[in-house]
Amino acid sequence: MSSRTFEDKQTPRQPTSGFEFIKGVGQVAGGTLLAITMLTSSVVAGGLVGLAISFRNLPDVRQLRNFFPSETTYVYDVKGKLLTSIHGEANREVVPLDRISPELKRAVLASEDSDFYFHHGINPKGVGRAVFSNLKGGGVREGGSTVTMQLVKNLFLSHRREFTRKIAEAVLAIRLEQILTKDQVLEMYLNQVYWGHNNYGVQTAARSYFNKSADNLTLAESAMMASLIQAPEEYSPFANMKKAKEQQKIVLDRMKGLGWITQSEYDVALNEKIKLGKIRSFQGSALPYVTNAVSAEIAKKFGRESLLKGGMRVQTTVDANFQRMAEETVAKWHERLLGQGLYKNQMALVAIDPRTHYIKALVGGVDAKTSEFNRATQALRQPGSAFKPFVYYAAFATGRYSPSSNVVDAPVGYRDGDGWYYPKNYDSSFGGSMSIRYALAQSRNIPVIKLGKAIGMNKVVETSRTLGIMSPMEPVTSLPLGAIGVTPLEMASAYATFANYGWQSPTTVIVRITDSSGNVLLDNTPKPQLVLDPWASASIIDSMRSVITEGTGKNASIGRPAAGKTGTTSSEKDIWFVGTVPQLATAVWVGRDDNKQLARGATGGVMVAPIWRDFMSRALKDVPSENFKSPSQFTRPKSGDN
Repeated sequence: MSSRTFEDKQTPRQPTSGFEFIKGVGQVAGGTLLAITMLTSSVVAGGLVGLAISFRNLPDVRQLRNFFPSETTYVYDVKGKLLTSIHGEANREVVPLDRISPELKRAVLASEDSDFYFHHGINPKGVGRAVFSNLKGGGVREGGSTVTMQLVKNLFLSHRREFTRKIAEAVLAIRLEQILTKDQVLEMYLNQVYWGHNNYGVQTAARSYFNKSADNLTLAESAMMASLIQAPEEYSPFANMKKAKEQQKIVLDRMKGLGWITQSEYDVALNEKIKLGKIRSFQGSALPYVTNAVSAEIAKKFGRESLLKGGMRVQTTVDANFQRMAEETVAKWHERLLGQGLYKNQMALVAIDPRTHYIKALVGGVDAKTSEFNRATQALRQPGSAFKPFVYYAAFATGRYSPSSNVVDAPVGYRDGDGWYYPKNYDSSFGGSMSIRYALAQSRNIPVIKLGKAIGMNKVVETSRTLGIMSPMEPVTSLPLGAIGVTPLEMASAYATFANYGWQSPTTVIVRITDSSGNVLLDNTPKPQLVLDPWASASIIDSMRSVITEGTGKNASIGRPAAGKTGTTSSEKDIWFVGTVPQLATAVWVGRDDNKQLARGATGGVMVAPIWRDFMSRALKDVPSENFKSPSQFTRPKSGDN
């Protein structure tokens, strides 16, 4: 540190670290001006003691020792690509003082409080100047606020210009500097202050204005940012570059006048071409359906307040390129179905890795820009025959049935309330005796109802709950035909559990969440639990393979082992195909938001199976073909055990 006296500070040679120089000046001045300043501060502070009695209800500044400002939450794909930021009113990312450019620290202090390292919360010179100006003007014209006073105003007080509020600022500023160091105050201020365009704190402002981190700001950029504090939107370079340059020059003039920069540095900064970033704070998500699902999951686990203000770093399970491929597939087939007469059709697609239950793609509609309603997670639609595997699994789990067991497809009636219910097949025919495998492959209705009645509909309900189907359902005779509401996410998750032979982890779109300091808040490393019988699970997968090889799902054939089921509801309001390979389970739903008929004769096997095939073919392009395990590799449950 130079041994220059304080009187020389107006014309020093710039030291290696300009910011340390400011602090050093405060130390050098200790024997002269500091004593005078302390004396004057004492006089002013003493005058405030009496006034402070009337401020008994002022906030306790000691709470700021543990203060955490609201921060923006950032959401990333599985490879670390930023998808979106989520915040409440304040878009903020907190950074420590040593990760803020020294140029910016000097520029802000030069502009707002050049005596910051000399005073004790209030600046007698500034207060005196403001009082004189306000008395002369007959009102509150000039603030005279130090950085510390501005901080307590932003944190605790209203922004109305009143004399009593200014006194409250002073009292709180003095109290605050008794419990926090100067560096702590400055760090808190720079992270708290508003910089315009919904940017709070230096980091988000630097990224927005100049597309760089706060620690990489140049002197020119720092001076321009510092000039924004008094009137952010008015002086914004996004709004008026000419005015922004004028304000930048004022700050640079002030810095040069204080001797904090040299003439050479001044000239370079003044002539530097400013390269603007772009306003980021109001941009939408790159993958809106995914980020909406992420937001819902975080809000459910941590609360909405933490989502908007907690500064979380969220790694999702989704690869951005894979997700875009899924969205492109949905958009393409939406147009094709329009051409086939399925007007006003909507779609949803969910793909899940059965081994982890991580969501790999989630598309909630044909266009998120026109409708943000997430049909993949929020729309309760009837699954039709895609529900039948739950019934057949429940039958297999009793140990009394296998895919080769025979059932009779013949007319039957059941008492239903005050009347009788006579189930029919889709084509109104009857096929006689047939295997369960064949009944499922051909999507016959009467055999599955008979089997449900034989094992008890309560077992079907129990199986559905275990698989994550949470919608209200009653053990009624028509339940096996899928007359309940489910989401595409629930269906994909259920089939994923079958494909993993009964092993299930919580289905999630989030891998991991940390706070802004890197502390782990949530770790969704898969912790699979065996929730279904492995033999029964392998048996239903084996049966569903026949749906694709010889049944209603032939259009879903992808040239590798796959299992799945078509679904078509009465009046063709909902059509489905849900299927899986060992590495990926995918549900595709097509319907209308007004719940009207899509088109006469529209079926899952004809209209939706090709969509599933297209998506899976692209998704598995570089994934080796893998066979399912045979039921013979597992122990069949004894019939007396269930």
